[in-house]
Amino acid sequence: MSSTLFDLSGKVAVITGSSRGIGLASARRMAEYGAKVAICGRKADACEAAAADINANPGSETGEAIAAPCNIGRRDELQRVIDTANERWGRVDIVMANAAIHPWVGSVLDLSDETFNKFMQVNVQSNVWLAQMTVPGMIERNYGRFILVASIVGLLGDPLTGTYGLTKAADMQFVRNMAMEFASKGVCANCIAPGTFKTEMARSQWEDPAMVAWYEQRNPSRRFGEVDEIAGLAVMLASSAGGYINGQTIAVDGGHTISFR
Repeated sequence: MSSTLFDLSGKVAVITGSSRGIGLASARRMAEYGAKVAICGRKADACEAAAADINANPGSETGEAIAAPCNIGRRDELQRVIDTANERWGRVDIVMANAAIHPWVGSVLDLSDETFNKFMQVNVQSNVWLAQMTVPGMIERNYGRFILVASIVGLLGDPLTGTYGLTKAADMQFVRNMAMEFASKGVCANCIAPGTFKTEMARSQWEDPAMVAWYEQRNPSRRFGEVDEIAGLAVMLASSAGGYINGQTIAVDGGHTISFR
């Protein structure tokens, strides 16, 4: 590699929700830049397939992947992922918390306690758990990258997806708090806030002709995002190139959130 600016050789990354979509694209690119990556998703076979695919062509001499399936809403399973990475590679330098749930849409007046608690535990509390499990080691090594994948719905109001947006706004505040506490100790914490990307989670939007027409009119870029357009930013935030970016939320949305129309 001609430049070390984005070099991740010797770094270990745990990426949740990385058996497909944005998480898998980010895992591939981090391995390409030298990272060792734990692939985390709910389905073990999908994690194994994603890890095997990366290992077949990591793109670098040091890049490799292992499967570490888990449900991020269960603390013991998350701990097992971190333990697996530590046992295999002796450290966790990068956490990319990409997995989330969006099980319900509707008015806040119809929001049940059970649904709200599920949203919060999976989309917010799991990130707190990950920080508690990994940040102490990052501080010891004076290097850590904590990347949360939020959403532009955490920046905008919406009557139907507001509960999901509430959890993503909480993630944005969480990285600000982390930056204030850990920036002087070598740990950077930031959010990536995607717009609509061509992923399974958003399939109902990019396969809906009416939604496509609306998005093409509303979004300055006139298109949906491609997963590699998140992966590149993830590599930058994970590397030394991102060392002075801290506590930020970066919207990757084709200009959606800056458009008045």
